[in-house]
Amino acid sequence: MRPSLYFDEPIGNINWHVLRMLWPYLIEFKQRVGLALLCLVIAKVASVGLPFVLKALVDGLSGSSAEKLIAVPISLVIAYGGIRLLNTIISEVRDTLFGRVTERAIRRLGMAVFEHLHRLDMAFHLERRTGGLSRDIERGTSGMSFLMRFMVFNIVPTILEIVLVVGILFYNYGYAFAGVTLLSVIVYGTYSIIATEWRTGYVRDAAKADSLSNTRAVDSLLNYETVKYFNNEQYEAKQYDAALALWEQAKRKNRLSLFALNAGQACIISVAMTLMLGMAANDVVQGKMTIGDFVLINAFMMQLFIPLNFLGFVYREIRGAFANIERMFALLDKVPMINDSANAKTQALTQGRVSFEHVGFRYDSRAILDDVSFTIEAGQKVAIVGDSGAGKSTLVKLLFRFYDVVDGRICIDGHDIRTVTQDSLRQAIAIVPQDTVLFNDTLIENIRYGRPTASMEDVNSAIQMAHLSQFIESLPDGGQTRVGERGLKLSGGEKQRVAIARAILKKSPILVFDEATSSLDSHSEQAILTALKEVAKGHTSLVIAHRLSTVVDADRIIVLSKGKVVETGSHNDLLAACGLYANLWRVQQESGR
Repeated sequence: MRPSLYFDEPIGNINWHVLRMLWPYLIEFKQRVGLALLCLVIAKVASVGLPFVLKALVDGLSGSSAEKLIAVPISLVIAYGGIRLLNTIISEVRDTLFGRVTERAIRRLGMAVFEHLHRLDMAFHLERRTGGLSRDIERGTSGMSFLMRFMVFNIVPTILEIVLVVGILFYNYGYAFAGVTLLSVIVYGTYSIIATEWRTGYVRDAAKADSLSNTRAVDSLLNYETVKYFNNEQYEAKQYDAALALWEQAKRKNRLSLFALNAGQACIISVAMTLMLGMAANDVVQGKMTIGDFVLINAFMMQLFIPLNFLGFVYREIRGAFANIERMFALLDKVPMINDSANAKTQALTQGRVSFEHVGFRYDSRAILDDVSFTIEAGQKVAIVGDSGAGKSTLVKLLFRFYDVVDGRICIDGHDIRTVTQDSLRQAIAIVPQDTVLFNDTLIENIRYGRPTASMEDVNSAIQMAHLSQFIESLPDGGQTRVGERGLKLSGGEKQRVAIARAILKKSPILVFDEATSSLDSHSEQAILTALKEVAKGHTSLVIAHRLSTVVDADRIIVLSKGKVVETGSHNDLLAACGLYANLWRVQQESGR
């Protein structure tokens, strides 16, 4: 049974580290940010000035004589329209200026996460769930966009407007109007924060359920053939529906909590506006205010509570954005177990001499290798054989530094591989893996992946050496044929030939073949083995083999059993020794393998 939840640990409160991460992206375009903030201030001042024009217009209409009824209103109407137009245009200019900052930040963050995921070690990627991970990154980058835009252009200007309005009301109409306004804003803000904190848990639950359902869908589709093999379509549908049921339940709670939040906010706004308008109407009746003052106060309250109401939405969304991007920043906070040392060298490893010196390795407290030592001289072909679980493929992972040895060391050209950069190390090794996974691209581009800068002439040469020419020519679209997701349109043998061509194209001094011909028929296997012999000339070759017949020509064969080297020698020497190798050889010969 697959896990029912993707999130294993709880997400904490607001991670203020996110805001510190924003700062470098904001100061990258200092002039743009400065101009955007200037536009913000101008737009907000213009917005606060609109009610005064409206007051003058109303007072002008109510107190004007017949001859003034045309000139005064027209000029004030024009002024009112001009200020509102200016406010709109400046706001658009502000958004346009800051848009570049936001887009660049998302690009940089997306690249940072992408590169960091590739730096993380094998253990992380063995545990990850691709569907949930991709949704975390998607929601995280969207959350960053929202956070940058709305914190700068909604929270800050709304606070500025509150200060201006309260000050104006206090100066013109006394402490009662200013006090009611300030108190209502404080009550509204406090209620919004408390209620939003309460419902944030439901937002997170909805995000978890969304990731879970997406993970299940992607996982099932990636394993489409397995689902079909075992007639488990209904089982997968039930699993997916169970995940969707969790999502439905979380969204229902999310929706009901949102209703409670919006209803409370609406109640506070209604009480505040009713109280303010009642006070203003009373002053008009007593002659302390004009009709224009009444309209001005009404306009201020409406103008204030519209962005304040939006501020409640922004705070909710920002809180949700924090909940979403916490997962993305948690990815960035993960420290790779395999890192280049501080003094790691960019070393060209061109000779190809490989030595394992008393290597020991354990995984999750389980011993895999114990005191393994052997040397492959430059240009030699050495084969590693043994029963299943002996640790053969682990040697390859250690050579590539997907894991670090627990005991001993591995050297190439006399350099401990931990003292050179991982890029230098892996540049020196080309591999044909047992399970070849291809990109959903063309055949040519999958081969060129071995060396993206290779010329078409080099690609064609690799294709010929891997005996792929005839197969490619038989395809309607030739080398431009797309191989499907993970190469599912190709057979196992065809995928392995692509992997062989890719390894040939890399032109590394060390070649590793991990069961490189396991998916080929006998005829194709012999053709590939002949090609590999040609390719291996002048290269160091490490061959992980199950079929012993494919490595009889190796300069030396190393036999592993339970993580230890139990025999070593040539094919004939090992047969003569009548040990484990000889027994494996006899069993395979009898079974026709």
